[in-house]
Amino acid sequence: METILLQINNNKAYKLIEDLEALNIVKVLKKNIQPKEKLSAKFAGSLKLSDEEYKNFQDSLTQSRNEWERDV
Repeated sequence: METILLQINNNKAYKLIEDLEALNIVKVLKKNIQPKEKLSAKFAGSLKLSDEEYKNFQDSLTQSRNEWERDV
């Protein structure tokens, strides 16, 4: 019997592994399931802008967008 380490890149593969385990073809020795944290959740609230900084940021975005559209 051989032991291997797998990385599962697709959640649908978990069902396949469970089916193989139910058929006594493989045995899951350890589950290390760590859901990926979304970047929006990771950085939510980490950047605090004043009202003036926010307005300047929005103005810069608008200006950049207008320049981009003009160049296209």
